[in-house]
Amino acid sequence: MEDMHVTAQATDTMHDIKIKAKDVQVYYGNNHAIKDVSVDILDRTVTAFIGPSGCGKSTFLRCFNRMNDTISIARVEGNILIDDEDIYDRRVDPVQLRAKVGMVFQKPNPFPKSIYDNVAYGPKIHGLAKNKSDLDDIVERALRRSALWDEAKDRLHEPGTGLSGGQQQRLCIARAVATEPEVLLMDEPCSALDPIATAQVEELIDDLRQNYSVVIVTHSMQQAARVSQKTAFFHLGNLVEYDDTDVIFSNPKDSRTESYISGKIG
Repeated sequence: MEDMHVTAQATDTMHDIKIKAKDVQVYYGNNHAIKDVSVDILDRTVTAFIGPSGCGKSTFLRCFNRMNDTISIARVEGNILIDDEDIYDRRVDPVQLRAKVGMVFQKPNPFPKSIYDNVAYGPKIHGLAKNKSDLDDIVERALRRSALWDEAKDRLHEPGTGLSGGQQQRLCIARAVATEPEVLLMDEPCSALDPIATAQVEELIDDLRQNYSVVIVTHSMQQAARVSQKTAFFHLGNLVEYDDTDVIFSNPKDSRTESYISGKIG
């Protein structure tokens, strides 16, 4: 048992802390949605947020790219650092932050543009390409990273909305990685997909952790167990437990985690 503990610590030291959240509170008007959450999220690791519907996992995820700023009644307190920089500092431009922290939503939402223009959109806005040849390279790299290049390379100028659901979600992942982010947030990215497309996206998530810190909200415990190395369990706005994924699923320390995993609460 002692050896296992040492290994768990050793693996952590190989991965730097990418996101440091301390005493985070989120309010929607009078509703206290996130209560005093502190967590360190590692680089080049997939971290899963699990818990019953309405437990705050998506709300907490959206703190990392300041998406809650777009909700007028939302208020975020506490500290969130990415690479030791306070992302809520008033000097931080949320638009620039969102280039560094990509996001993929529950439902595939390609823009009503061509496949090429969907991927090129972010790099154009952020001035990442000097010329058309640069942009072509960025688009190809992003489509390769999202395992879509072979299926899309001969139809780059066709609308992204013409792709299948699973392909659309991979296009959205390509769009998110095209700005060379360092963190990739995924809010239930497979909930609208069939089992085959889900398996493809899960395989892709596993590949993406070579380059990114990936944080995924999922309602599927099986998915969390398959794709993540770290898991955080939320309940009623509280972070109940955070540990290596295999520990959370095989030997949770908190009875609420155990009850959720065994299906007693949900």
